[in-house]
Amino acid sequence: MSIRQVFAVVLLCCAACLAQNPNQAPVTKDPPQPRPTLPRVTPPPQQTAQPAQPDVSGNISPDRSAAYYHYSLAHIYEELVSLYQRPEFATKAIEEYKLALQADPSSEYLNSSLAELYAKTGRIRDAVTEAQDLIKRDPNNIEARRLLGRIYLRSLGDPSQGAQSQQMLKLAIEQYEQIVRIDPKGVDDHLLLGRLYKANNESAKAEAEFNTAIRLQPQSEEAVTTLALLYDDEGQNERAAQMLNAMPEGSRTGKTYAALGLTYEQEKDYKSAVAAYKKAVDLDHDNLDAVRGLAQNLLNSGDADAALQQYRTVAEADPQDAQTYLRIAEIYRRLGRFDPALEALAKAEAIVSDSQEIPFTRAEIYEAQGRYDDAIQILQKLIEKSTKPANEYTPGELNNLSVFYEHLGNIYKQQSKLPQAVDAYKKMESMGAENAVRGYDLEIEAYRDSKDWQAATRVAREAVQKLPENRTLKLVYAGELADVGKADEAIAEARSLLKGNQEDREVLVALAQIYDRLRRWKDAEETLAKAAPLSQKPEDRQYVQFLLADTYDREKKYDEAEQIFRRLLAEDSHNAAVLNYFGYMLGDRGVRLEEALNYVKKAVELEPQNAAYLDSLGWIYFKLGNYDQAEDNLRKASERMNNDPTIQDHLGDLYQKTGRLKQAAAHWERALDEWQHSVPGDVDQNDVTKTQKKLESARVKLAQENTTKQQ
Repeated sequence: MSIRQVFAVVLLCCAACLAQNPNQAPVTKDPPQPRPTLPRVTPPPQQTAQPAQPDVSGNISPDRSAAYYHYSLAHIYEELVSLYQRPEFATKAIEEYKLALQADPSSEYLNSSLAELYAKTGRIRDAVTEAQDLIKRDPNNIEARRLLGRIYLRSLGDPSQGAQSQQMLKLAIEQYEQIVRIDPKGVDDHLLLGRLYKANNESAKAEAEFNTAIRLQPQSEEAVTTLALLYDDEGQNERAAQMLNAMPEGSRTGKTYAALGLTYEQEKDYKSAVAAYKKAVDLDHDNLDAVRGLAQNLLNSGDADAALQQYRTVAEADPQDAQTYLRIAEIYRRLGRFDPALEALAKAEAIVSDSQEIPFTRAEIYEAQGRYDDAIQILQKLIEKSTKPANEYTPGELNNLSVFYEHLGNIYKQQSKLPQAVDAYKKMESMGAENAVRGYDLEIEAYRDSKDWQAATRVAREAVQKLPENRTLKLVYAGELADVGKADEAIAEARSLLKGNQEDREVLVALAQIYDRLRRWKDAEETLAKAAPLSQKPEDRQYVQFLLADTYDREKKYDEAEQIFRRLLAEDSHNAAVLNYFGYMLGDRGVRLEEALNYVKKAVELEPQNAAYLDSLGWIYFKLGNYDQAEDNLRKASERMNNDPTIQDHLGDLYQKTGRLKQAAAHWERALDEWQHSVPGDVDQNDVTKTQKKLESARVKLAQENTTKQQ
């Protein structure tokens, strides 16, 4: 069909529509498919539009025939814009709309059509002006408000990234508030307004809009899942799960099960999350987000191989998904399989060349490999590229920079380069309150790891002075006071923060740990009992129970500790800290060694680079008489945490058992030296006494052997 024929067909359609209903704008047929070559456009002879003239009574009488004619031409040019993407057609369409409006200036339909065309062709300012003029004439013009709302939404971007985006968000909210006022029964409008409120951190208003949508359409999966996700964001996971589970199973789709999977994931109920995501994938194989959720929760539940399989499925379906290759690289890194981790990372890098996450992940892999200099070089480059003059950072940029400095400091700490580590942490202390708290915490920890207790206390005091309103830092300072022998001052400092409300949980947990360091077991138990009812989140409840089990273990109440550990593992069988602690508690006493070995092996699988877990594994292998594997794991632990006295003591026992008494004595001596520089709360005098006796006995034997050799 030629372009002339297109004009003719559209005009005929316009005439037919006008004959049926002269008060409505014409409707055209779908445009023809574009031809291989672009034809010359020769529209029919154009009428000259005359401005509408007043009648005998002075009222403006529109020239409807001219208006319809120019509208028809404008509509044809719009179709040509869609077909050929030629800007001159858009210009022609706009000219024709203006001529139509000259003939009928009061037509809201023509004004709306022109505003829509402005928006489609990128003339946003003109579109906004036209829509605002329509709203001035008629505040209830819902189509004009929808157009403005869409324009503001397209201009929104990320509200957290700047004032301009925040302003667009507010403008969009204003329009959709009016839209739901004009048409209160629009379910989609209430949902969109709720999402805008959520983006503006107005959770109560968002919840009200989502509930309105559910009242209007009770079986709306979109409304139910959106409200459930809001509850998830607010930490009300149980409420979200109840809503989703209340939906009849027959009406649930993959979207419902995916939302349920996310809810269980946030509750750390990974087994249920896996089951929900599996149903989501079964119902919708093409929902790659559900497959990603399944993969993540398989990983959370400790099934790394199954997680890899799911991520490979995503990579095959979407080979341009760099994020999936990053997840694959992360799994391989955690498993200690560094070569395939780097291969997966290279695939991600081939897709996205300017990502910060890819080189950062590479630095993490190099760090795990012990390639510290390579990791440092990458992190320094990331810091250099991320640094801006005059602190002109968005919150996200500042957070990224803080993370880079944190990992740089951690690597320096592993290299025993304390000044460089401290310098990196200090950079974080100038990056806003949240990053400053983290920076101070890491600096204090670095001094503690090097057993410089006075410096740790000094930095904690400085942190409290710089951020006097921060309760977390005050509690850290109280803990440091306890470690340097100022027990009464430490307890008073912590107790002064109690308010008699829900916020007391953090204080009570810290106070219980102070009592634990001071070996005031009864006070620790009573304080944790007070913290328990204030712990609403599952992870908070589990942590309080973990601390109570730790207290029981230190009191040698092993049965009570074991009961708690078993309950915790029943709730989360992949809690690495619980698996390690419970396994070590059994293994150190020589009780049920095979069971203990299974617990610790699982902990190491979850965190293969954790020095404490490697020490536990090596120690249980030692107890089982498997000395080769014991040595392999104990040496790895010592390489990662060489100033830990317990690891040195274990190595001493291993070397004695395998006939290397001189090496055993060296490690026992090192253990005693490290204990001597530790705070009292970290030292069990019974362990010190046993090691002293072992060292003295070894020295006697070595002296006797030396005398025998000389004879």
